[in-house]
Amino acid sequence: MCGICGAVWGGPGGALGEGRLGAMMDRIAHRGPDDAGVYRDDHAALGFRRLAIVDLEGARQPLSNEDGTVWVVFNGEIYNFPSLHRRLEASGHALRSRGDTETLVHLYEDEGPRMFEHLRGMFALAIWDAPRRTLLLGRDRLGQKPLLYREHAGRLTFASELKALLALPEADVPRDLDPVALDHFLTFGYVPHPRTILSGVKKLPPAHYALWRDGRLQVERYWSPDWDFERRRPFEEDAEELRATLDEAVREQMVSDVPLGAFLSGGVDSTIVVGLMQRTSSRPVKTFAIGFPDAAYDETAYAEAAAKAIGTEHHTFIVEPKAWETIPALARQFDEPFADSSALPTWHVARETRREVTVALTGDAGDELFGGYDRYRALAITELVQRLPAGPRRMLAGATRLLPRSGKAKSRLRALERIAERIDEPAAARYLSWMTTFDETGRLALYADDQLDRLATFASGLPDPESADPAAVLGRAFAAAAGRDVVTRAMVSDVLTYLPGDLLFKVDMASMAHSLECRGPFLDHRVVELAAAMPIDRKMRLRPGRSKVVLKRAFADLIPGPIQTRRKMGFGVPVGRWFRDELKAELSAILLDPAALARGLFRPERVRELIDEHAAGRREHGHRLWALLMLELWMREYLDAA
Repeated sequence: MCGICGAVWGGPGGALGEGRLGAMMDRIAHRGPDDAGVYRDDHAALGFRRLAIVDLEGARQPLSNEDGTVWVVFNGEIYNFPSLHRRLEASGHALRSRGDTETLVHLYEDEGPRMFEHLRGMFALAIWDAPRRTLLLGRDRLGQKPLLYREHAGRLTFASELKALLALPEADVPRDLDPVALDHFLTFGYVPHPRTILSGVKKLPPAHYALWRDGRLQVERYWSPDWDFERRRPFEEDAEELRATLDEAVREQMVSDVPLGAFLSGGVDSTIVVGLMQRTSSRPVKTFAIGFPDAAYDETAYAEAAAKAIGTEHHTFIVEPKAWETIPALARQFDEPFADSSALPTWHVARETRREVTVALTGDAGDELFGGYDRYRALAITELVQRLPAGPRRMLAGATRLLPRSGKAKSRLRALERIAERIDEPAAARYLSWMTTFDETGRLALYADDQLDRLATFASGLPDPESADPAAVLGRAFAAAAGRDVVTRAMVSDVLTYLPGDLLFKVDMASMAHSLECRGPFLDHRVVELAAAMPIDRKMRLRPGRSKVVLKRAFADLIPGPIQTRRKMGFGVPVGRWFRDELKAELSAILLDPAALARGLFRPERVRELIDEHAAGRREHGHRLWALLMLELWMREYLDAA
């Protein structure tokens, strides 16, 4: 696990100086505290920071082929590198190291961009082919490892994190907010690829490579499962193949020359991963969980029950509201505004885990692949309700509005209200409404007039102005599985958008802040393809507690009974209560600071109204206020300091 950065250019005027490359590397030193390396020639500069995991003495980067004509910098892990070693040696390559990095340069020599079809792992990489003056960038299929780039003045600059690009002068990387990206952030709580919050800087999307040659950049997708494909076969065949495939993924991902452990939340997914790890390990696996004093958000009892049943060496940590001290660090580490408040516990569990191990396995993607979220069931229920005549539908919506309103963010009554409010909308619009932080009405009420003008002008100048609409982001993802049922379409859209843009970005940034490598066996593309082909009745039923059906059946021996039947809690944070109590003063001091109100993005009176409504308990705005807080802290860190 590492950090990479660099640039390629056509003429000498575009050269990236040694000092500037060094500054970029310094900004991502947390990703690789163990070693650093540089490669330079007349048209390229590659920088590398290493966190040593496998082949501790060898595999230093940048690393080349036998004659020094092809060079690679690489962040991640290639889990099938032993078989690639054998294949490459059989074809005549002489490998000097025993790790995974060297396989990449030789695989590129043999396959070119088709090399990505043969990789099983998580990665962001850059390969410089000096004789051909060609740079190849690539990112893993699910988007576990980040990679950003900017084209400017005949030069392509790239890095693992935006902060590395921001080490360059403003003339090279202007600090101009992308109004569409800001609108998407306020909608989703993150900036979906390929945009970043800064105009002119892009994310390489998951499952894509970018080829730069002669000053031209070509971006191509190299992996795209047939999301429309559905395979019907006996239930037990699905369960058996799932068991074998996930077990192999766990075994591959346990390869490490440094201490290894796992996050254990007490949910089904992490419990399965830890159970498979323990069956492979000769000693108790080290597991780690985070909790809160607020029982509504605390899962530690389930984690401890799972650890006891499996027999792990378990560690529990509690996050107190004084975690405010961490919030500015989050804004600093997360290169873009990021409104998923679970970044806070993820940060803390990563920090504490790193005290014991260097690698941690996770249960990430189990929910998206096997129907773990309540919103999937809500979508299925509203599909059934839509079949009712219009009169009964209106009566149902009216009945929920008569229920007493609750200020609690996790209120089941509020969940019913949210479902009823969107009963008559198309599935994608309904789903978008449940995934948003600020809906369209909320954003229009929030923006200052000048910001609305900037957004409209910027969007109209795009090659595809409709892409500026946040609904288009989700709509395209929904369309990828147009032939499937609506719940499967929602799950596929999450795999394509929410998973890489929110969950995996969160885990990467929070863990790498503490030089911890996180691996996700559910993210093995063979597991993803297997799950995607399963019919929806293999994953969820409408009855509560009947989610992840095939997963629970396949691994019934590893999951304690109470965990199989528990209601999903999620990895939330009680920010709503914090903003009414312990952190009320801090929130107001930042969002109502004259400098913040003077930015011209939002209507000051609307910001005050959101704070007042929330503090008085009239409306629940905790997640919206968190988004505005993280945005303001990010702007102070990256725009005001520029």
